[in-house]
Amino acid sequence: MTLTRFGFSIPSFTYPGVADTAMFDVVRSAATTAESSGFDSIWVMDHFHQIPQQGSADEPILEAYTLLAALAAVTRTARLGALVTGVTYRNPALLAKSVTTLDIVSGDRAVLGIGAAWYEEEHLAYGYEFPPVRERMDRLEDAVRICRAMFGGGPATITGKHHRTAGALNLPRPISGEGLPILVGGGGERRTLDIAARHGDACNIFGDPATVRHKLSVLEAHCERAGRDPAEISKTRLGALVMADTAAEAARIGAELRAKRNMSMDKYRDYTTEGTPDSVCEQVAELFDAGLDGLIFNLPDTADLDAIAAAGSVLSSNFA
Repeated sequence: MTLTRFGFSIPSFTYPGVADTAMFDVVRSAATTAESSGFDSIWVMDHFHQIPQQGSADEPILEAYTLLAALAAVTRTARLGALVTGVTYRNPALLAKSVTTLDIVSGDRAVLGIGAAWYEEEHLAYGYEFPPVRERMDRLEDAVRICRAMFGGGPATITGKHHRTAGALNLPRPISGEGLPILVGGGGERRTLDIAARHGDACNIFGDPATVRHKLSVLEAHCERAGRDPAEISKTRLGALVMADTAAEAARIGAELRAKRNMSMDKYRDYTTEGTPDSVCEQVAELFDAGLDGLIFNLPDTADLDAIAAAGSVLSSNFA
């Protein structure tokens, strides 16, 4: 399956000079511009404080599922999801109900993106427990199993290591009648990719083409052990996109982005696709050749509608 070819990610809501009362107007314009220009999915982070990789903790953040429901009302075709839902933040059965509701209000466009969560400071600030990584991975597997069962409508009776349901109903069911796609986020080779191989419809990883090839080879090995065809799993990657008319201008924007996010040059190169439209297309082709089915991008300025439109147009027109 191909969950998405090109996704548009909104990781920041810092809009200088824009009042809080007008914040959603900016987000709505960004999302609708992305959709109309060729992006086929729209993603938001599931965080309550801005993460260090994007800015400072006192920058504004909107709650993911409330925002996705609002975006469902102003978009028409793009899939909608959180990249990715932190498993520690919500009871899995409630999460299944929330994502199903998003599917109903969006007309069959919801995706459950889910991961093991990682931002300890945010957990402590909001009063959530932050268990060791092994327990978080166990909780992730419990949650994926519960959500899968509930997407069938229920009654779902699942006993996991940390979560359970006893005849939980989920009516109405997702619109397709076949459940909702579940994307497992993260590149952990022992547990995360194994959970994706056994239970997921999609995975989301990071890295340059060489890293992507390696991670996907690990995923394929997990699929072989699970008796599953790797082609059943949509393979996606999250990264930044810096595109400009000249290489010099793209480099300038990239340097500003790197400084803002406090990224090393190596990390920037692994994470970012930078250059002119032709160069960007060459790099995108390399990532697809590495085995990916879809790319999800965030842009340096999610309020720059011209940049969003240019990116969507270039990507969608050059890749079927």
